[in-house]
Amino acid sequence: MKHMETVRLTASQALVRFLENQYISYVDMDGNDVEQKFVKGIFMLPGHGNVVGLCNGIEQELKDMIVYQGKNEQGMALAAMGYAKQTRRKQIFACTTSVGPGACNMVTAAATATANNIPVLLLPGDIYASRQPDPVLQQMEQPHNLSISAHDAFQAVTKYWGRINRPEQIMTDMISAMRVLTDTANTGAVAISLPQDVQAEAYDYPVDFFNKRVWRIDRRIPTKYCVEKAVEVIKNAKKPLMICGGGVRYAEAHKIFREFAEKFGIAFGETQAGKSTIEWTHELNLGGLGTTGGIAANKLAHEADVVIGIGTRYTDFTTASKWLYQTDAKFVNINPSEFHAAKMDAVPVLADANEALLAIGAELEKIGYHTDEAYAASVAAYRKEWFEEIDRLDHVAYTDKETFIPEINDANRECVEKYIEDTGCSLCQTAVLGTVNRMIDDNAIVCAAAGSLPGDMQGLWRARGVNTYHMEYGYSCMGYEIASALGAKIACPDQEVYAMCGDGSFDMLHSELITSVQTGKKINVVLFDNASFGCINNLEVGQGNACITTEKNMLLPGVTNGIHKGKVMQIDYAAIGAAYGCKTYTVKTQEELEAAIEDSKKQTVSTLIDVKVLPKTMSKGYEAWWRVGVAEVSEKASVQAARKALEDHLYEARHY
Repeated sequence: MKHMETVRLTASQALVRFLENQYISYVDMDGNDVEQKFVKGIFMLPGHGNVVGLCNGIEQELKDMIVYQGKNEQGMALAAMGYAKQTRRKQIFACTTSVGPGACNMVTAAATATANNIPVLLLPGDIYASRQPDPVLQQMEQPHNLSISAHDAFQAVTKYWGRINRPEQIMTDMISAMRVLTDTANTGAVAISLPQDVQAEAYDYPVDFFNKRVWRIDRRIPTKYCVEKAVEVIKNAKKPLMICGGGVRYAEAHKIFREFAEKFGIAFGETQAGKSTIEWTHELNLGGLGTTGGIAANKLAHEADVVIGIGTRYTDFTTASKWLYQTDAKFVNINPSEFHAAKMDAVPVLADANEALLAIGAELEKIGYHTDEAYAASVAAYRKEWFEEIDRLDHVAYTDKETFIPEINDANRECVEKYIEDTGCSLCQTAVLGTVNRMIDDNAIVCAAAGSLPGDMQGLWRARGVNTYHMEYGYSCMGYEIASALGAKIACPDQEVYAMCGDGSFDMLHSELITSVQTGKKINVVLFDNASFGCINNLEVGQGNACITTEKNMLLPGVTNGIHKGKVMQIDYAAIGAAYGCKTYTVKTQEELEAAIEDSKKQTVSTLIDVKVLPKTMSKGYEAWWRVGVAEVSEKASVQAARKALEDHLYEARHY
């Protein structure tokens, strides 16, 4: 028998050599067959758990991949997620850290990637497999089970997890890792923990393990049965609604989705992940849908008798906690994932979005299906109402204390006057957002994640270019904004990228702004500073509660209840950006805002526009609801009223 040809490498060297030879092939939105490298590079924060072993592997085996130094483990992993999301899951970064805190810092990023079905490969260093030096630096010991490490936490937030206790395990674990990373139905974060002793141990690896591997991302074809069942439901629809989810973008089904909507006259609403699949001016585009959506899509959702969900997970924001749609509305779900396709008691069509829409469309065309003129008139009326509301919010301006009514006119509106008194600033958030929307390039990419901006942007943002709206709202991870903007810029170096960020998210995580300066990857941070966690303050006070820990006011002496009534903190965020090497602007007026946006376009380094905006001037909710945990028993009349409202809506909502 012929002997297998082998090469002696450390586990780290083998890992890097393997990653260098992974490719994918797929059919793009224009019908072209594409083959490309899958792993673009590695984000690295060095520590004692990887700087010796894995660093040697990188030094010895790196060829085409690029390596970036991260500044925070969560931040660099979110940047990797932003890159993969912007490339429509067709290329990824790996991220490596040391043992202990470095590894655990990536757990949040892993959860964010997994919740959004975005492929990211995490390679944290781990404790010694041999246990000889235990407990090593940063090791957390569990007396009842010495095989447990902090890395076991990754099992709850990844789609695949492995620990390489012997160097030869690299082969089986990495093949499984690639299987998951390229699985359109079940992708997400993959974590392969690397004990620091094993990283340096050698093995005689088969040479063919390092041959070029091409992972095919095939388009799953729907069964005849599923197509027939879907057509049976859709053909009777009088007021259908299509949902454009993130899966439409990842499947590169832009063209087929548009043609299907036009051919049968079916209007569509956009999820956060689906927005910018089709430009906002399309006559059937009703804009954002759900709890953070707008007037148009939500009004049709209330009336819809058939809902066709394409590439959506039906989060509680997309369904308004299962209250948005009629309880007798029928659903058809197109999704490669069985789990997501079966939601809402739908007819599940397990397939690629392109293939399913083509097959269903062919059958609907045979029977001559099309919506009627009354439906078209309703769609046009809803769009007109949406446009008028956007225009109004674009031009909201503070007038005076007596006549100005903030958009969120809740029990804590006095914070508006306090903000003006302490800061002298009176810009309104929706007007600032409208100015940014109007002034940036058509192909500019906007990245955002948490707080009130996702609500403003899903309902109000007008995406003029395809794949230019980049929102993480599957996990609503504060701190994603700037990190993802870096990832998006690496993916799209010729486009301007804007991180739309609240002050709360900036405080929490902005480390990769430094990386953007260091690497020459220019991003633009538009920082909306309302000196509060404004979105959560709205929720807190709007449900009858006191304003506890949601305002960034100074704490008065002797106060321990979390209610801050001192002066509004005036943080010079522009100074922070300048210290990192950014070009910065402090904005307190409309004129300063327009000048800053225009000048930022001329810069070659990252920019930070520190915009001071009034609290309570974000957009309100439109025709939607969101279930939150209001107290069932309370002495406060305001909480009792909020509880009654919850129960009334819950009675109207689907229960599963």
